[in-house]
Amino acid sequence: MIPSSFTAMLDAAHASWRPVLQAGLEAIDTAYPDYLDALAKEHYLPNGGRVFAAFAQPMDTVRYVLVGEGPYPRPDSATGVCFMDGAVSSLWSEKGLSKPVNRATSLRNFMKMLLVADGQLAVDQTTGEALAEVAHRARTSDEVIQTLPELQANLTAQGFLLLNATLVFRADMPPVREAKAWLPFLQVVLAALADHAERKGREPPTLVLWGKIAVQLEALPANSRFPKKTSEHPYNLSFIANPAMQKLFGAMHLLRKR
Repeated sequence: MIPSSFTAMLDAAHASWRPVLQAGLEAIDTAYPDYLDALAKEHYLPNGGRVFAAFAQPMDTVRYVLVGEGPYPRPDSATGVCFMDGAVSSLWSEKGLSKPVNRATSLRNFMKMLLVADGQLAVDQTTGEALAEVAHRARTSDEVIQTLPELQANLTAQGFLLLNATLVFRADMPPVREAKAWLPFLQVVLAALADHAERKGREPPTLVLWGKIAVQLEALPANSRFPKKTSEHPYNLSFIANPAMQKLFGAMHLLRKR
């Protein structure tokens, strides 16, 4: 039996996902019979029933599956959506990026990568005066997004499923170990996406794998059915200069208002 606390959270997902997520939980329970029962009795993030928040959009709209590492290790920050920090509202400040963005290292480097890809920053000048000038233009423009929810909306509009390799964070459990238990769940999710695309007669979504934990998805049977782009995790400074990520995201102009 799947703990009722997990099945209740499926209501937060779009109806097109609920049977898939239920099957994913059953796959975890088959592979690791004690895992979900033990997890239900512990403190984990995200709280507030948001474990499956990434699945709020219809399956049919998914064009990319962005896989990060795991939820932020702070209650206000962990939203159930990959690198969308719930403690962040405003993106900009007078000196550059806002303090909450700077605290969320992955988000900070993602923002800088977008600015470099858009030609607004030089890759070797992503701090100080150069960033302050960019922020000033952004804050005084009607064409630039101002908040993290706007960035998330732009990613969703591009068809991104913003997922993590492990859907939960526990302070006493290394994410790489936690992620192992979620691989059967992710296999079910990916297989469902590939099957859906096949029924529609279109190419499956592109997997975008960030970091070593996300790259573990390459071992799943469903992996071979997807086009794929990989990079280091955005908490690495080198992510800002990653040419594959600049090419992928630069063309989307995610910092522009829609």
